[in-house]
Amino acid sequence: MKIHEYQAKDLFREFGIVVQPGRVAATPAQAAAAARELGLPVVIKAQVHAGGRGKAGGVKIVDKAEDVAATSRKILNLTIKGLPVRRILVSPSVDLAAEVYLSLLVDRGVSKLVFIGCAEGGIEIEETAKASPEKILRLEVPAAGIGALEPDDCLDFAGQLFHEPAHARAAAVIMTKMGRLFKERDCELIEINPLVVTGQGEVMALDAKILLDDNGLIRHPENEALRDLYSENADELEAKRAGLSFIRLDGNVGCMVNGAGLAMATMDIIKHFGGAPANFLDVGGSSNPNKVVTAFKAILKDPKVRLILINIFGGITRCDDIARGILAAREQIQVPVPIVVRLVGTNQKEGRALLKDTEMTVASTLEEGARLAVQMIGSKP
Repeated sequence: MKIHEYQAKDLFREFGIVVQPGRVAATPAQAAAAARELGLPVVIKAQVHAGGRGKAGGVKIVDKAEDVAATSRKILNLTIKGLPVRRILVSPSVDLAAEVYLSLLVDRGVSKLVFIGCAEGGIEIEETAKASPEKILRLEVPAAGIGALEPDDCLDFAGQLFHEPAHARAAAVIMTKMGRLFKERDCELIEINPLVVTGQGEVMALDAKILLDDNGLIRHPENEALRDLYSENADELEAKRAGLSFIRLDGNVGCMVNGAGLAMATMDIIKHFGGAPANFLDVGGSSNPNKVVTAFKAILKDPKVRLILINIFGGITRCDDIARGILAAREQIQVPVPIVVRLVGTNQKEGRALLKDTEMTVASTLEEGARLAVQMIGSKP
């Protein structure tokens, strides 16, 4: 779950990570009032769940009071990567003596949490990683110990980012606080880009990005209040409320699958045969027709979808129950594209028999189903 920069900075403050003061504004008048309170010059930053805000014109430094409202109005009128700017963050401009990149994330390849750092912070960190990967530093931390880090545990790593001992020590302290925040609020990512040394010698997080694990909402219901529904995909939210896992992609083969791993394999084999999946969709182990109706609706909202591939492995859930669920759902909703169904597992013969006299194409294997789906619509979107 993404949250805005101003919300991430509020969490930083809660855990003792130094950030500059700031005020959130939804109108040019509010921005002008914030600038008067904070003092000029100020930085005005668009608050959207998207990167590249600066390149899109969503970050501006303003040093004249009469320009604050006009600049704020321009930013509030922007749409960045399809997301309208509804709020801006007004903060005092900071003199920079040094800036680095620092983040904490999950590396599933090594089953650990990893601090990522680079002495060359700023907006071009991705380019630095591509052009000079040796400049990207890693510090792996066992997940069980992330909330109990001591500054000395991080000092060698921090010393590679800041050569001044006092600055390295301050960065090491920040890393321990990032670890505590990561554990206590169920984070997936904490990113500071840049972490800076100001002209006054203070080490400060000038930017803040946090991804929260929405699977942790049962432990942290307060995180739900941080969600910006205007910035999230409405179809994905509706599917989630129905108990589905749904993510829209760019292809034309709609996918309805039970099980996340099988859904990933289904998308892979569609690509293998030259097709392009239009979505990830895990309906879970239920044959509930209402779930299937919601799944059909979510898939069909994408006008690029030209066929739906239903891939079901029946374990505890029987294939004949799944087939009845599909048939019941199609009585409630019109599906204007071809459907290929692969049913394997418990009562597969009975399930396939129920679908035999319909216009749906029944496949015996996933390979057959994916190949048929791509052949029926062609490989090109």
